Amino acid sequence: MAVLLSACAASQAGRSGAAVTPDELLAGAALGPTDSPAVAVAPAEVLALSPEMRAFIAAHVDRAGAGGLKLHQLATSIIDEETFGVTYDDRTRTAAETFRARRGNCLSFSTMFVAMAREVGLDVQYQEVEIPPDWTLDNDTYVLNQHVNVYVNLEPAAPKVVDFNIADFKSSYEMERIPDARALAHYYNNVGVERMLSGDTASALAHFRRALAENDRAFSPAWVNLGTLYLRNGRTAEAEVAYLQALEADGSDLVAMSSLARLYDRLGDRERADVYRKKVVHHRNLNPYYRYELARRAYLAHDYRSAVAHLKYAVRKRPKEDQFCFLLGASYVGLGNESEGRRWFDRAEELAATDAVRRRYSSKADTVLGRPESSPR
Repeated sequence: MAVLLSACAASQAGRSGAAVTPDELLAGAALGPTDSPAVAVAPAEVLALSPEMRAFIAAHVDRAGAGGLKLHQLATSIIDEETFGVTYDDRTRTAAETFRARRGNCLSFSTMFVAMAREVGLDVQYQEVEIPPDWTLDNDTYVLNQHVNVYVNLEPAAPKVVDFNIADFKSSYEMERIPDARALAHYYNNVGVERMLSGDTASALAHFRRALAENDRAFSPAWVNLGTLYLRNGRTAEAEVAYLQALEADGSDLVAMSSLARLYDRLGDRERADVYRKKVVHHRNLNPYYRYELARRAYLAHDYRSAVAHLKYAVRKRPKEDQFCFLLGASYVGLGNESEGRRWFDRAEELAATDAVRRRYSSKADTVLGRPESSPR
């Protein structure tokens, strides 16, 4: 799901950010009048089932079966192209809209699955998944793509995870179960982003407002995106307050920090811009995936000592990431320490999710051990 946006170029508003309150931001008067008030769908509608969804469940799921059987039947019937099929796009939809379109992003399919699973009596929750940072460019705006999936409690059996983006899913990723209110905040925030990028300011505001209402104003992505909405409309004072509200909700929100740094640069306030840039560097260096990327660059530059330093940190934080272990092995080989390199190669193969990945690591290890200067990618 695309949930965080960087700020775009804009002109300066006419009053001090200190005079703007969060209530004023949410009211949206500074964004100008609209032809008609925009409204977001009701929370109950996001997870509501359509008659077609109930008919699909009746045809494919044995409601009297055990939890594991119902999960298997529901998941396989959704994935099977002959009965349903899953096609990814970047749109955020309600459960019923996703079922009708057979298309959506990870949040859309997770919402559809949660609604259908609960209908057959399964105990399910949304999960936020910590994936490596993934940015895409939409016109003049960078979008940070994040991910959600579904946790299924099958007690007394082991729990299961349902993830419709299975090609990119790794069990080593950190996952955290979240309440429906936060999942709804993600839904409204995503739709707000989509409406903002299409130029519908009134609808974007309505959805960001709803996202914040779902989480008692403590959902930092919506504050960041609200700030971006104001900035796109030339209101820098309001944007500043929104970004600061995001940091009050989550002091480690990198996009809020980056947005403030860029905003202060535009306003000529180099001192405050530098403060937030330093905060970005500090928090970014705590991210093991960022440190892995630094290590990869160092490796390709033959700076194996720096690569090892970055990777030792990354492995401490994510000890089950096979790609971290493999690059650490390659870096040790680059330093001339083949025994340590082999140890980390073996560890990477142990952690690999499939035999195909293990074979690929084995082949790459042979190459690296033969030519230390080669790239392990």
